[in-house]
Amino acid sequence: MTKKIGIISDTHGLLRDEFVEELKKVDMIIHAGDLDNEKIIEEINKLCSKVVIVRGNCDKGKLKEKLPFSDVIEFEGKYIYVIHDVSTMDIDPEAAGIDIVVFGHSHKAYEVEKGSVLYLNPGGAGPRRFSLPISMAILTFENDKYTVQFKYL
Repeated sequence: MTKKIGIISDTHGLLRDEFVEELKKVDMIIHAGDLDNEKIIEEINKLCSKVVIVRGNCDKGKLKEKLPFSDVIEFEGKYIYVIHDVSTMDIDPEAAGIDIVVFGHSHKAYEVEKGSVLYLNPGGAGPRRFSLPISMAILTFENDKYTVQFKYL
């Protein structure tokens, strides 16, 4: 059976309609920080019953208090570590048995395997930054394997 996680980051107060449509089709949503607005949490929670959100460096006040710095979740037998800025990671993912590290911060879509760990940045889903494309990612799990597909606007 196929299961999907919609992964977004760096919305900075803007949850785009095109990404909302993609997020309606997934089994879980991960937001890797920099929401900049509590309404983004409400909007995401309307789209999916399973939501994981961590805070980013731009999430201040109530968002900083409410959201965790990082989180570890299990999905389809795989362990996923979620953090906003990968350079602030306080664990060794491979030693900790993590399969996937999801992060944001750079606004640049990125997917690379280091050892046994997949590092995945969905890119920036909010306002355009510099000349970087606006993007999100879909992580699809099927038969104990996973694939990444980036969605660009």
